[in-house]
Amino acid sequence: MTSRADNFYAAWRERCRAVNVLRDGGSTPPEKLLQAVWQHQRLQRDRLKTTDGRSLRVLHPGFISVAGGPDFRGAVLQFGEEKPVAGDVEVDLQSGGWRAHGHDKNPHFKNVILHVVWETAKPNTAVPAVLALKSFLDAPVVELALALQNESGLPESLRGKCSAPLRELSPAQLTELLRAAARIRFQTKAAALLARAKHAGWEQTLWENLFRALGYKNNVWPMLNLAERKSAWQRGVQSVFEIQARLLGVSGLLPDDLTRAQKSSDTFLRRAWDLWWRDRDEWEGCRQPRAAWKLHGLRPANHPQRRLALVAHWLASENLIAKIEAWGLAIAGRAGNPPAGGGAHGVTRHASPRLVESLHEIFRVEHDEFWSWHWTFKSARLPQPQPLLGAARTTDLAVNVVLPWLWVRAREGGNEKLQAEIERRFLAWPAAEDNAVLKLARQRLLGTSRRRVLKGAAAQQGLMQIIRDFCEHTNAVCADCRFPELVQCLKSEAPSQPAASFGL
Repeated sequence: MTSRADNFYAAWRERCRAVNVLRDGGSTPPEKLLQAVWQHQRLQRDRLKTTDGRSLRVLHPGFISVAGGPDFRGAVLQFGEEKPVAGDVEVDLQSGGWRAHGHDKNPHFKNVILHVVWETAKPNTAVPAVLALKSFLDAPVVELALALQNESGLPESLRGKCSAPLRELSPAQLTELLRAAARIRFQTKAAALLARAKHAGWEQTLWENLFRALGYKNNVWPMLNLAERKSAWQRGVQSVFEIQARLLGVSGLLPDDLTRAQKSSDTFLRRAWDLWWRDRDEWEGCRQPRAAWKLHGLRPANHPQRRLALVAHWLASENLIAKIEAWGLAIAGRAGNPPAGGGAHGVTRHASPRLVESLHEIFRVEHDEFWSWHWTFKSARLPQPQPLLGAARTTDLAVNVVLPWLWVRAREGGNEKLQAEIERRFLAWPAAEDNAVLKLARQRLLGTSRRRVLKGAAAQQGLMQIIRDFCEHTNAVCADCRFPELVQCLKSEAPSQPAASFGL
């Protein structure tokens, strides 16, 4: 994949969103970066200890606050062998900030259970439990600054001054722009995978990211916590049903009461409880509180109980990772014979339907005795069986997890041929499901609400990267945003080579 040094979009973002250059062991990072590190948990999570020596398990980092008070609300943490507790998290540079900022006298901070700081000279008994981040980062602080500088929430509305110049770009120029931004997003995901793999290994890193991808935006952290403890709770279970019962029990999502209305659901629950009663005491230390899950407003097909049922099939197969690795090697095998219609830089106009379907076959579950016929425990039996994983969700797994994981492994192993082919497949992969962020971006930046204007997953990824790099760092009227100016410059320049179209 093109290096950052050769990527014009990388030069744009570093020039206009310049990171305060930090050196390990040098100056203190800004508080905003510490907040981003905590929000995205870019930490060696299995090593965390508070300054008083207690181990710390982050079941949920909380939701970033935009209304004042503590920085994060609703975090769920476990200190040592104590029961998990819910509360708020405050982030400061030094533990002395607790008193200096008046938090000790402010009633809005009474529910703070953890004070996150960069470093501290000695424990301070006047504040809640303290976590000093400096010793627990999962990557160098400079790398984290580049990766996390753009991770913030979208403004309520976007009134894109860049909309007009973007519409004036030729199709080739717009494609080149989106592709360059997509590369940055892809490389950032790959770097995060590599950082975790250095501590947990490649296989465990893949499992963790598959779990968190199935958590969607609302349940990423409880799904990730389950994956991080997989080596513990998976012991002693082999069949799909045994793994489902163990997962539902450990997750805290196994209902305590029968439905009294759905016979098939109650039969499943009784069988699951027969297993969980036997195991519950042994695995109580791994069990998550139900409060860690956000269940309100979810589509039934996306309920985490159903996603855990899917994961149980993957785990029971015992060879999912091997299949993914073989699929990656098959990509390299096709590299010598690119499909007709290839564009510049080896990018094809179409992702091979056979390649896409072959990945879906790896993740797809043909039949589950209960979950193929029920959305949830309370829902009536469906007239027709429904898949546990749709093709659109496979695309999300491909562009966010599988392809970056394979690419960074190929890079670390020096396999340039496989690297190039994975990039080509990423740039030609079919579009993922639409979402609210993309809808708003198309309207405000591209001047259209039509979904087909973004014809592939990489185009979607590139647009989301532009939003994070520029739109999220200005206000609703684009004050001081240089992106429109940069687009004007690109409009006056022909791309060095004609760019191929994305996707289908």
